[in-house]
Amino acid sequence: MNKRLLPKLESSGLHSTVHRLHFNFDYRKATQALNYFTQQEGGQVNKMKVLKLLYFADRYHIRKYGRLITNDNYLAMKHGPVPSASKDIAEANDYLDDEVKAYSLQFIEPLGNLLLCSLREPDNSVLSDSDMEALRFAWDNFGHYDQFELRDLTHNYPEWLTRQDYLDDASCLPMDLLEFVQDPTTNVNKCFELSNKDKSIRRDQLTELAHIESLWR
Repeated sequence: MNKRLLPKLESSGLHSTVHRLHFNFDYRKATQALNYFTQQEGGQVNKMKVLKLLYFADRYHIRKYGRLITNDNYLAMKHGPVPSASKDIAEANDYLDDEVKAYSLQFIEPLGNLLLCSLREPDNSVLSDSDMEALRFAWDNFGHYDQFELRDLTHNYPEWLTRQDYLDDASCLPMDLLEFVQDPTTNVNKCFELSNKDKSIRRDQLTELAHIESLWR
């Protein structure tokens, strides 16, 4: 994860309440997900837009299937949720391992500071059927918005809203993946409907999956 984005929680009041679930980031899936959206946009896409589309795909997937697509580390920032390692890939910055950068630059590369450019067709073989379902959901439901409209939409979701008041004093704060299963209070797309029982099951799935992955690290 980009070390610039490690927040200081001691002064935020959130350090004792955030459930820090850690997963093994899949840079191949992240690269191909970013490339999918870039291709859908016509070969070039605004970086903030593509990262917000990835967030909506992950929100759908975590609610329906109990896991993220890329296992990225989500941070709340002024402009909404940010998948931090995917952001590094979109920027092709020096925080990437050489292996990750070499792989991602076969498919996508930044074009200036604002755009991401696709270099070739996505390799969808690294993505599962449910991954592709979530990516299509995000594009079909949110792809027609521009980056600023998407930013404003993401501010309606509880995993970001619970951190809003703290972002005046911190550039970023970790998001709680368990809050992805909570419903927004405003009339926006929930990214898959869940019953209260389903929400409890998804929380248990996430916690158990994070524990299992921790045993392998």
